[in-house]
Amino acid sequence: MNLIWLLLRASWLQVAIAILTGLISGGTTARLIALINTVVAGTFTENIELYFAALTFIVLINSIISQVLLINLSQDAVYRLRLRLSQGILSSPLRHLEELGASRLLATLTEDVATLSTTVYAIPFICVDIAVIGGCLLYLGSLSTTVFIFTVGFIMVGIGSVQLLINRAASFLNLAREEQDRLFQHFRAITDGIKELKLHAARRQDFFTEELQVSAAKSRDNNSAALLTFSISTGWGNLLFFALVGVLLFALPRLVEIPLGVLSGYVLTLTYLMLPMQSILDKLQALSRASVALQKIEKMGLALATQKEDMLVPIQKDAANFSKLELQQVTHAYPGEVEDSKFTLGPVDLKFEAGEVIFIVGGNGSGKSTLAKLITGLYIPETGQIKLDNKVIIDDIREAYRQNFSVVFSDFYLFDRLLGVGDANLDTQAKEYLTQLHLEKKVKIENGKLSTTALSQGQRKRLALLTAYLENRPIYLFDEWASDQDPVFREIFYKQILANLKQRGKTVLVISHDDQYFPIADRIIKLDYGKIVYDNNNQVNGKEPSTSPVRVVPPN
Repeated sequence: MNLIWLLLRASWLQVAIAILTGLISGGTTARLIALINTVVAGTFTENIELYFAALTFIVLINSIISQVLLINLSQDAVYRLRLRLSQGILSSPLRHLEELGASRLLATLTEDVATLSTTVYAIPFICVDIAVIGGCLLYLGSLSTTVFIFTVGFIMVGIGSVQLLINRAASFLNLAREEQDRLFQHFRAITDGIKELKLHAARRQDFFTEELQVSAAKSRDNNSAALLTFSISTGWGNLLFFALVGVLLFALPRLVEIPLGVLSGYVLTLTYLMLPMQSILDKLQALSRASVALQKIEKMGLALATQKEDMLVPIQKDAANFSKLELQQVTHAYPGEVEDSKFTLGPVDLKFEAGEVIFIVGGNGSGKSTLAKLITGLYIPETGQIKLDNKVIIDDIREAYRQNFSVVFSDFYLFDRLLGVGDANLDTQAKEYLTQLHLEKKVKIENGKLSTTALSQGQRKRLALLTAYLENRPIYLFDEWASDQDPVFREIFYKQILANLKQRGKTVLVISHDDQYFPIADRIIKLDYGKIVYDNNNQVNGKEPSTSPVRVVPPN
């Protein structure tokens, strides 16, 4: 039923027209069978050939109209569903998406939507088949009420028994789909952790035998059980059909007097109905998978809808300049398995002035990246507040607040087009920056499209920097940007690029371990396990930043 509602939400009018034309097709098909039965009985009239041709034409036209409407409608419904789900992901808070997990999101976007897209096309054909069956049953009812009641009763019992098997198969499909999320997690482990797996034979073997193989086996077993149950249901349905024909031919005439014409009409009609019934049984397997996929999509949609941000902000070419940015008693926590293991950043009190170059330093696990996400508005503070020019950042303006930042994270994503930075001189500006970044021989730009992104990690980071340059926003944040650069370009980054941004009046936040370049900063903020232990403007316990390694206490 969820699939039917999916179509009705898309356009109930088109569904109504498709059902009407399907019913006309089914009714006309029943009339054709009656006409064939008349010819077989030898009671046909003149001009029956034209009548037969006209009925055939009506069946063809209405069947095509019904199928075309429903096919277009079903594909449009999947299209809207795909966009709605993608929009839901784009409008959800980053922390919520991280909790849902990339594997689960990817499985829904690929596996579930693809399953729904490739199987929902079966709905139009099922609708036409049902219309044909309905029309034929009406014809059978006109032949004999007694035989009709027996036939319908037998069919209803058969449908009930087949439905029990289909429900059983659907339960196996649900188990298989739940396992699919874990499989996608293992597949991501293969692609993202291939270096670690190759370097550790015991880990690789344990991962393959204890994780991937076990999950794949569970998925295989549940899918096999579902397909076997579907196969049994199909065979059982065929057996019941032939049992009905046998009862009508050999048993019922001994109990009730049935005219030969009525009996032949029933047998002929039921024989014709075997094709649409078989078609429905075959398509129910695909529709059961589609129903499971739709449930997962709707569940994901509800999970995304529980936390939704307002993404409707006016698009501006450049964000306005600012005077100061403040974090007041801001905290953010990552819950652990037990209360004592919870990692908490803060409370943080910071103030940034326009035009500053600020280094954020500290060991791994000290909270630098978490602080960056809080500053840029990607994480929402659990306590405290962020103020831009004395204006408190609340949910209604958080999206607009984010537009003040151009960021290159350590785990950045590089788009192959310069999206969202449309400008009449875009290609000219981009080519100038390519030359400054020493990439003019590696990458060409035409109509805002990069000729390639298949470069080294350091070169890809330079392309990400190029995009940040073109965005021309008041605040820049670089998360370990120089870590993948060669010594020459690392020098260029710290002594030329940062100086250029400062000259342009930009505020620059740099997460860095390169202590030899600390003197370049106007200000240094040092974190240790979620706490600010040093700030130029606010020394903690009189300590200054040390170039020695910072104590690393990773969050649980």
